[in-house]
Amino acid sequence: MNRPPFKVRNDGRRTFIKQSLALGTGILFLPPNSASKSFGIPGTILEPTKIVGLKPFDGENYLKHAQWYSGQNVNDGFYYEFPPGSLADQQYITTDMLADGNTMIQFNIELQEGADGRVFQFAFGVLNQCSLRMRFPLHLVDQNRWRIPRAGAFLKPMCWGDRVDLEKVDRMKFYIHRKSDQPSKFCLTPVNVTQEDVPVVEHPVLPKGKLLDSMGQSMIHSWKGKTSGLDEMKSNLQQRLKKSNHTFPTHFSKWGGWQKKKLREGSGFFGAHQDDNRWWLVDPDGYLFWSAGIDSVRVDTSANIHLLEDALEFLPAQDGEFAEVFSENQGQLHLNYLAANYIRTFGSNGWRDKWATIALDELKRLRFNTVGNWSEWGYASKAKFPYVRPMHFTADLTTNIYRDFPDVFHPDFEKDGAAYAQTLVETKDDPALIGYFMMNEPTWAFSRELPAVGMLYNNQASATRTHLAEFLKKKYVSKEKLAANWNMDVNFKAIEKGKWQGEFSKEALSDLELFSELMVEKYFGSLSAACKKVDPNHLNLGIRYQGVPPQWAVAGMKSFDVFSMNNYREKVPFEVTQEIHALLQMPVMIGEWHFGALDVGLPSSGIGHVRTQADRGKAYRVYFEDAAANPYCVGVHWFVLYDQSAIGRFDGENYNIGFLDICNRPHQAICSAAMKSHESMYEIATGKIKPYNDAPEYLPKLFI
Repeated sequence: MNRPPFKVRNDGRRTFIKQSLALGTGILFLPPNSASKSFGIPGTILEPTKIVGLKPFDGENYLKHAQWYSGQNVNDGFYYEFPPGSLADQQYITTDMLADGNTMIQFNIELQEGADGRVFQFAFGVLNQCSLRMRFPLHLVDQNRWRIPRAGAFLKPMCWGDRVDLEKVDRMKFYIHRKSDQPSKFCLTPVNVTQEDVPVVEHPVLPKGKLLDSMGQSMIHSWKGKTSGLDEMKSNLQQRLKKSNHTFPTHFSKWGGWQKKKLREGSGFFGAHQDDNRWWLVDPDGYLFWSAGIDSVRVDTSANIHLLEDALEFLPAQDGEFAEVFSENQGQLHLNYLAANYIRTFGSNGWRDKWATIALDELKRLRFNTVGNWSEWGYASKAKFPYVRPMHFTADLTTNIYRDFPDVFHPDFEKDGAAYAQTLVETKDDPALIGYFMMNEPTWAFSRELPAVGMLYNNQASATRTHLAEFLKKKYVSKEKLAANWNMDVNFKAIEKGKWQGEFSKEALSDLELFSELMVEKYFGSLSAACKKVDPNHLNLGIRYQGVPPQWAVAGMKSFDVFSMNNYREKVPFEVTQEIHALLQMPVMIGEWHFGALDVGLPSSGIGHVRTQADRGKAYRVYFEDAAANPYCVGVHWFVLYDQSAIGRFDGENYNIGFLDICNRPHQAICSAAMKSHESMYEIATGKIKPYNDAPEYLPKLFI
């Protein structure tokens, strides 16, 4: 149902009439300097040419000029058409929104160049029962960024799809992309396009009042196992500390390796080994080891409260007893409710040591043998509990040439790599360290564009562009041969510097793929060598690639000891691990995986989605035991130990993906399932026990 158009009165208000200038175009052009109906800033209203699936209804007037809609299915939404170039001189697309219910909705906005042209996608989620301002900066169409900071209830805004030219964009879709089983009910004001900066919402509308209670639990959900109050929370934590005396099973070595199979005399450090049947890790004492890990063993329930202070039941002073619960990320204030719960239970002095005692004991109770990435690994090191550690590369002397891909052929890149590797000095002699992840999910890997392609569009001059030009000169000798082979108008000078315009032929993309492989090989070959020079004792565990990497990227990663990827499928893809082994002759480790449900007070399930907590346990066993039986896999690390905040972490993720909730209460079904899998993992790895295969119902993935 199309919303009636409007015009501006002298006093800035609008009456509803059609402006003939834009009749049929889907755009209502407003007079210069007029106030947008929704935001009080000059702008242009986009009118949908059609609405698919969404049903308008009358609802509470929480947002002025907003219309309520109900959507039953993904892809329900608004479709727009307008003259090409209508968005070219604009800065933002924006609207005010509010979602009813208590389960997440993720929206997509697509900008397209004609009916069959390239499509840029902008995805974001919404926090239920809290108004938000959707702010889509149109400069993102250059694909040089993967995501931008959240703003209150406007969650995890991210870029996908193709690069587009706003001069060619003539249509847009705004639709539901992910949802729960429940109908999605939301209201929004007219979609506004503006050349102005768009202010954030500092005091959102909260139809049901506060969103988080004093312990950090959701106040718009009810569920079995919800902690009733502070006294119950304190008693549970005190009892957990009192019972902190768990040990590994008797068939585990002191490191969590397999006591029944000693390969050799210990080297004093973890290593990797391939026998006639499969790949293994080896613990410092020489026992075969398979890594059952869990990420974020840290006080990791930080809620991004920036612009959401009105939604909190508990907001202490930042300079008092609870000073440690506050932090900043990208200039936005965060409050850590798990830390606050520990402080209220054990006091502000020594609470973190008590947390570490409880957390590491919980891992032993559940038979995990590895403290995974993003953890407070200093506690694991002190306790001689096997752990991995993260690294993060920053181009200080050089620059990035596309997203976070550095100028790898710059002379100073090696110096940046040497400085980066120095962080390993403090752990190079630690026997409890399994190895290091060189980085996590580089954002250039989320792009459809090759790194070389992205570089040409977004970096006007660099050593790597010069190297690309030299690479092509060696192959084609003359600019005429380059143009003929690329089947397009091109020359070496345009390759080396300047702003690139236009699209690439398939022949050009073939060469740029080859060069992208060289870029990746140079990047990780140099960093790996620098790391081995500083720390020759521990395993290089790769970069935790997001998902399954393309073959050109894999081929440039020969310098690792273990290939790592984050994999959120129902199982680890056997054929992928087999192919990686064939290409690189190394084993595979899974850095992240999880399944969540919507039955314990979180708005989102997680990336993997099942129906109940019992199903989470089944999904855990299927994934873990299938991976243990995979001869190319040496470990899987679950993401994460604790559920995320119901109002979202720094970027807005608010997932039920923990073994423990915000009050440190275990989710019993998945805990019991993990214990069974971990106790039998060595027999599964050697084929003595068949993997568990009673799979649950896997629901469509829910993520933001």
